[in-house]
Amino acid sequence: MTRALRATVFDLDDTLIDTGDAWGRVCADFVARHGHRWRAEDTVALHGNGGWASYVSGLCGGAAGTAEVVETCAAAMVDECAAGRVRALPGAVELVLEAERHGPVGVATASPRSFVLAALEGLALLAGLRAVVCGEDVVRVKPAPDPYLRAAAEVGVPPSGCLAVEDSPNGIRSAAAAGMYVLAVPRGGMTLPAEVAHLPAARAHSAAEALPLLTRLLAPQPGLLIHEGAS
Repeated sequence: MTRALRATVFDLDDTLIDTGDAWGRVCADFVARHGHRWRAEDTVALHGNGGWASYVSGLCGGAAGTAEVVETCAAAMVDECAAGRVRALPGAVELVLEAERHGPVGVATASPRSFVLAALEGLALLAGLRAVVCGEDVVRVKPAPDPYLRAAAEVGVPPSGCLAVEDSPNGIRSAAAAGMYVLAVPRGGMTLPAEVAHLPAARAHSAAEALPLLTRLLAPQPGLLIHEGAS
């Protein structure tokens, strides 16, 4: 099976921007107000978790609903952006700009829209995006395919013609289930679970390392198509 890739959809947190510590800090502050002491395993549980607000709400023992979690934590993350504590990962901006040279580009993320827009504006990337799909835009979040299916519809390219760039196992599952070709950039070089490791067709250790791979995938040699299962 072969395909030509005509659009790119990026995950945001820990794919383009370094937010693992910030989200952990913001959520820890929130649950502390409701008597829960944040643990290292809670930070791990947030990674790639489309249901992050439900998870944080559960830590509060019913004292705070998901809507309050989203509103409060999103506002705190916007403040993190304003304070300059949310930065692009090395090579990430160049990766997006390279993708824009080859076709429409979108973002599909579980993060709240207010934060997503603040982060993308801070990186001067928002104006170039054809689609920005956020946590509140879909009923079923990652690992369901819905975020990537919606992003494909908004960029105007069938999922089979889209390249997804993802860092987390749930994100990779989501993009693959949508029928996209996946370039995996696991956070911190993490080892993907066995049931996920076969899903990405290409893999890099960092955004900077992913740049030549992305270029090759989006601009294959004349007369050639991308072969399913390439790495």
